[in-house]
Amino acid sequence: MSTKKDKFSLKDKFYMEIALKLANSRQGLTGSNPSVGCVIVKNDKIISIGQTSINGRPHAEFNAINNCLDNLKGSKMYVTLEPCCHHGLTPPCTNIIIKSKISEVIYSVADIDKRVRNKSLKILKLNNIKVKKGLLQDKINNFYSNYFFNRKHKLPYVTGKIAISKNNLIYSKSNKKITNKHSDKFTHLLRYKNDALLVSYKTLNKDNSKLNCRIKGFSNYSPKRIVLDNKLQTKINSYVIKTADRDNTIIFYNKADKSKVLDFRKKKIQLIKSKVNKQGKFDFKTILRRLYSNNCRNLLIEGGNNLTNYLLRNRIFNKFYLYKSPKNLSKETEYLKFNGLDVLKKNYKNKFNLNLSLGKDKITLYKK
Repeated sequence: MSTKKDKFSLKDKFYMEIALKLANSRQGLTGSNPSVGCVIVKNDKIISIGQTSINGRPHAEFNAINNCLDNLKGSKMYVTLEPCCHHGLTPPCTNIIIKSKISEVIYSVADIDKRVRNKSLKILKLNNIKVKKGLLQDKINNFYSNYFFNRKHKLPYVTGKIAISKNNLIYSKSNKKITNKHSDKFTHLLRYKNDALLVSYKTLNKDNSKLNCRIKGFSNYSPKRIVLDNKLQTKINSYVIKTADRDNTIIFYNKADKSKVLDFRKKKIQLIKSKVNKQGKFDFKTILRRLYSNNCRNLLIEGGNNLTNYLLRNRIFNKFYLYKSPKNLSKETEYLKFNGLDVLKKNYKNKFNLNLSLGKDKITLYKK
């Protein structure tokens, strides 16, 4: 007797793996739309591929069909996510699939979007297109965990990171460098994969951080810079302020002199006034909702001790990377210790046991 798993061949899995790699290469770069990969096959030969365009449009299916120079009649399409069937800024992908005479569509998982979920399946079948779903389902569901979280909660998916020395310091005035060049590259990969990067003004002032992606060839995909600065105390001559415009920099503030507000607006920074509690802390859920309304879907937070501890205690992070260096930092001059390890291990689990060794550094992934 055949099982559900038998309906997919090894070739089917091979083509869907390629589609997933196409989707993965655009993750974090497709705006409010999910990153989708698409492969079109005819006579056991790949005749076209497509992926969601930068900023989300056109969609992967449209790109794959539009890129194809062969006759698509009788071909098979592999796509990571259920094709769209609703009219938005672009026509439904189901329309172009039907028009192209593709004979079979295999997609991995149903879209969480209520306008699409399982509707495309019916539309395609009504037009005599064979449809299968569920191929690499577990793997691709995991890939779309960010997107599903976005749609369900109307909030960005939040990733955190912090680097600590062997003696748990995150700062030492006499030796500011904690991790090695391999860990630095991993950080820049995270920046590439997220569409926004948030820090506090204290971190920005201390490090004069550039908050960009410095992997060769990927600098154009640097995340939008987000700064939490209650009273607008960010140094006006910092790199981030000097390179700011309304499209790449947002500062959340609460109260500041009119002259300061004017100075920052002259620098073409988007200022968003936001409430704080009695302790002068921002309501972080409000911050996240505002960022979501600004099309932020994947947020990386590189916080210091106080901000990271606050977010860990309140379980704001969806996942968290702990970088651990094998070297001790000096305590002879000014230094700062990270005291959130117990909170991290209490509120988050190392579910996937992902321990990356980059040189002598170690990076551990924690998730809710």
